[in-house]
Amino acid sequence: MFAPFSLNLKGCLHVYNRPQVMGIVNVTPDSFYSGSRTMDETEIGLRIESMIEDGVDFIDIGAYSSRSGAGDISPQEEMNRLRKGMAVLRGIAPEIPVSVDTFRADVAKAAIEEMGADIINDISGGALDSNMFDMVARLKTPYILMHMRGTPATMQQFTAYADVVADVVSDLSVKLRQLRLAGVADVIVDPGFGFSKNLEQNFKLMNDLSAFSVLDCPVLVGISRKSMITKSLNIEPSDALAPTVALDAIALTKGASFIRVHDVREAAQTVTLFSLLNS
Repeated sequence: MFAPFSLNLKGCLHVYNRPQVMGIVNVTPDSFYSGSRTMDETEIGLRIESMIEDGVDFIDIGAYSSRSGAGDISPQEEMNRLRKGMAVLRGIAPEIPVSVDTFRADVAKAAIEEMGADIINDISGGALDSNMFDMVARLKTPYILMHMRGTPATMQQFTAYADVVADVVSDLSVKLRQLRLAGVADVIVDPGFGFSKNLEQNFKLMNDLSAFSVLDCPVLVGISRKSMITKSLNIEPSDALAPTVALDAIALTKGASFIRVHDVREAAQTVTLFSLLNS
């Protein structure tokens, strides 16, 4: 069941009384779903305009591919891509809340202070840059704390859990405590579907998603067109819209505060129907 939550965005408190749709913009040439790749200003602008028309609430922009086995890029290349994407985004939508998908503290600093971002979305949960928690605290920005082991290149080597739900909740709890001690007020937790989890573990996390309510934070679910769908159904990401919508609907019934998606229109429709059922 959905629980209302609030976020402090640049000194202004926002209260959310329904689940939020977070649309994905990838300024990368190699993200796992080709339909999300936007490398030039025209493509970026068209995608953002389409998302706004379709009812997006938040936009998540990333310049570093986190697909399994993805190659590394330099911090400078990541920032160059982000600057291009954020310039287009803010030119079209100066007020929409934007999260930047990065695990690097210096990139986070530039994204918030120079590029106009509002939230940091860290796939590594602070594990890949020891300065990240202190940086987010200094920036006074909300932080998306995702669970992952290893790196995008190695994460699928680290799928041994005693109990995947209990272990992920425990790992996030430890890091949440560290964030609170550092002074980070607003944290969104993400179980990290597909990141250092096998198919069975992904579905166990989804089935027991309500367990994450013990953390007393908004919960973000990102399963859009991922391998937990495509491998289970033996389909390509391009054919995974309908099952993505099905799993997102299930996630909403189990307490998701955000659904992070490639396909905003269908997600927004799903949230509308969910909200009507629970009004």
